[in-house]
Amino acid sequence: MKTLVIVLLFAGLTGAQSLQKDFTAKFNISNPTFENGREAGNPMPEVTFRKKKTGIAILYSLLLPGMGELYADSYESGKYFTIADAALWGTIAGFEIYGKWQENNYKAYAKAYGGVNPEGKDDKYFADIGNYIDIYQYNRDKELNRDFNAVYDEQNFFWQWRSQAQRREYRGIWKASENAYNSIRFVAGALILNRVASAINAVRLVVKHNKKVKEKHAWNFGFGVENVGFAEPELKFYFGRSF
Repeated sequence: MKTLVIVLLFAGLTGAQSLQKDFTAKFNISNPTFENGREAGNPMPEVTFRKKKTGIAILYSLLLPGMGELYADSYESGKYFTIADAALWGTIAGFEIYGKWQENNYKAYAKAYGGVNPEGKDDKYFADIGNYIDIYQYNRDKELNRDFNAVYDEQNFFWQWRSQAQRREYRGIWKASENAYNSIRFVAGALILNRVASAINAVRLVVKHNKKVKEKHAWNFGFGVENVGFAEPELKFYFGRSF
């Protein structure tokens, strides 16, 4: 009986070895480390998840609002910052054009009705001539207040309105120009705030994106026949995970 068992075991081992030699397709499961979602020789498509940098997102948003969000792969909210930026620049251009137009108007008006020579005059001068009927009234007021440095030379800085109505009309044109120029400062502040808001939003989106990348994974599966040298060909199965 023992002899029969030994013979059967020996026959089983011999048969198993023979079967292994004759079976040319070998099953091989591996769990390789994938680089960019793929191992060399793996026919599976690449799956790439890259983290974003908050510093780059901030820089892009400061240069052009909305670009930080675009970098974070979430331009849906960023487009509103871009639109707002374009609208603000258009507003600045509008105020600049209107202010310059009114500036030319009040200088032409002062030359035609106040006897003013606008060449070489500063902003203070054009503000002063709207507050006084003529240069004589202005100089007397400064001399009474002992502000002699503010007194104008009557020959080079002469002006004289024909009536208070003309002076008020001039001042209205001057104020329209000044208000336009002052509005540019407020819009410029809005441009800065828009960039800051875009940068904050971009950072939030980058953090959200990186969190998804950390949690997201891709499973890769493939197979192929490998023949190395004179060895028998092997059927290899690739199974791994890419982060």
